[in-house]
Amino acid sequence: MTKKLLALLTAALAPLAIPGPAAASDVVQTDSGAVRSKTVGEARVFDGIPYAAPPVGALRWKAPQPVQPWNGVRESTLGNPCPQQANSEVPKGSSLEDCLYLNVTVPAKASAKPRAVMVWIPGGGFFEGAGNSYEASKLAARGDVVVVTVNYRLGIYGLFGYPGLPGSGTFGLQDQQAALRWVQRNASAFGGDPRNVTVSGESAGGMSVCTQLTSPTSAGLFSKAIMQSGSCAFNWADNSQYPNQAAGSPWRPVRDVQATGKEWVESKKAELGCKPGQSLLDCAQVAKSDVLLEDTLQFTQVGYGGSAVLPLSPAKALQAGLFHRVPIVSGNNHDEAASWLPAFGEIKDYPKLVTDMVGAKQAAQVLREYPLSRYESPAAAWAAVTTDRIWSCTQVTTSEQAARKVPVYAYEFADKHSPLVQPGQGAAHAAELVYLFRPGGFDWPLSATQQQLSNQMIDYWTSFVRTGNPNGPGRPDWSPTGQRAVTGLSLAPTDQSGIHPVNLSTEHHCNFWAGLK
Repeated sequence: MTKKLLALLTAALAPLAIPGPAAASDVVQTDSGAVRSKTVGEARVFDGIPYAAPPVGALRWKAPQPVQPWNGVRESTLGNPCPQQANSEVPKGSSLEDCLYLNVTVPAKASAKPRAVMVWIPGGGFFEGAGNSYEASKLAARGDVVVVTVNYRLGIYGLFGYPGLPGSGTFGLQDQQAALRWVQRNASAFGGDPRNVTVSGESAGGMSVCTQLTSPTSAGLFSKAIMQSGSCAFNWADNSQYPNQAAGSPWRPVRDVQATGKEWVESKKAELGCKPGQSLLDCAQVAKSDVLLEDTLQFTQVGYGGSAVLPLSPAKALQAGLFHRVPIVSGNNHDEAASWLPAFGEIKDYPKLVTDMVGAKQAAQVLREYPLSRYESPAAAWAAVTTDRIWSCTQVTTSEQAARKVPVYAYEFADKHSPLVQPGQGAAHAAELVYLFRPGGFDWPLSATQQQLSNQMIDYWTSFVRTGNPNGPGRPDWSPTGQRAVTGLSLAPTDQSGIHPVNLSTEHHCNFWAGLK
């Protein structure tokens, strides 16, 4: 995601809970060394565990390599976020490439049997974000699951490509798989069940989940998947997310990723300090990290078609039924695109925005389907159009296609007053995260009905993580969707619309968008 979480504007200032005194049982032996936990609420947290060697020096733009074992006991301290420009999650940014760390959160109470494991891949548009932002003590303790949050290489560090460079455009994806393999090897040490792992994520994290669903090299690494606000079919039209942005998707043919990389290196020879006779790739390989960071936003799309890691675009793979057969939770927020309205400034000319997106001929059809008279403002109309076109209906497409082969539980988060969004934005992008996590390690203020919704959502999510079925006592029934009209649950507090069934295909005009000519 781009403007990530109003709440996380203060993430760096929100202190984590003070660690409790350590005991012998707080130390766990991983396959690389011992780690010690700290107590947060009703959970034990093992922060900053390396799952791969630092991707620095000769390991930049290489597949993740094994961790060097350590002596002694590593204390629970958050690891470096992966390099990224300054943003709300990492206010000062970072150019430190030693960043392949994960955090493990387990319930403090003992369990007679291994617990299910939920691996969380953070969002951030593939150019920002960190597993550190998702403090999971509430989720782990209430849901009785092990939660693992991960960092992975972003931007130019994770998605760079160059002709002849193995793994071009997929290094961040390979990091995610390395973290999942670490879970397979080490889950038991933390009381987790390596045979019962759910891969999950939101925004770029949800798109990552979809990518893992369609990657042959992730086979056997998870048994369930959760995609929040990110799907295999995700794409945008011209000028729809940002003014002057060309149509595209998070995935791009690897040859194009490599061409962009070659063009970039050639244009940056002087800044990179390339020497006469030195190959351009070797020059970029040893360049200073902060020089790369300046142009990291040129590399935000995963490369497909270059290797077994991702031979097809996820959209084509899913459509063809080429994905891992696991149960799926798939959903959006009701007003996703409201988060992008500021990019368009003061919105007055709604018809022009629609025309710039789809052209004059199709604009007339869109304006009939979404007449300005139906909305309180031009901005609200534009938010509805772009939410449906970019977010909701691409998620519906993914849910429809996956439901042909596996159970799919579709949903829509619909609380209009989440503390993670600006007033008036409704259930905008990322608004649901505070209902599952403690972003920044902080207890965000929730009303009594919002807290009830949070508890119910945690119960839905973690029941699915444990069993592949989100249902259980204390919450309305959630039935798997059909293959034609995608139906699911609308999730809102009882003083709004409550939790109730919704036809997502109809609510978001998805048949209209599918048939637009």
